[in-house]
Amino acid sequence: MKKLLLLPFVLVLAACTTTESVQPWERGQLARTDMAWNTDPLHNAMREHVYTSKEGASGGLSTGGGGCGCY
Repeated sequence: MKKLLLLPFVLVLAACTTTESVQPWERGQLARTDMAWNTDPLHNAMREHVYTSKEGASGGLSTGGGGCGCY
């Protein structure tokens, strides 16, 4: 029974793999600023600070802190 359940999982993982790599002429497109995850590092740091301050939780993003926003 376990082997029967494992088969679809292995097939999905096999479908997610690729043998292609990024070619040198394609890297210029991926290096554009609008393709970046974090286009404004200061804005992202402020957003993470507010999130951890409001949540009052430690960990998850970067460093932990208390509910007051202190590090």
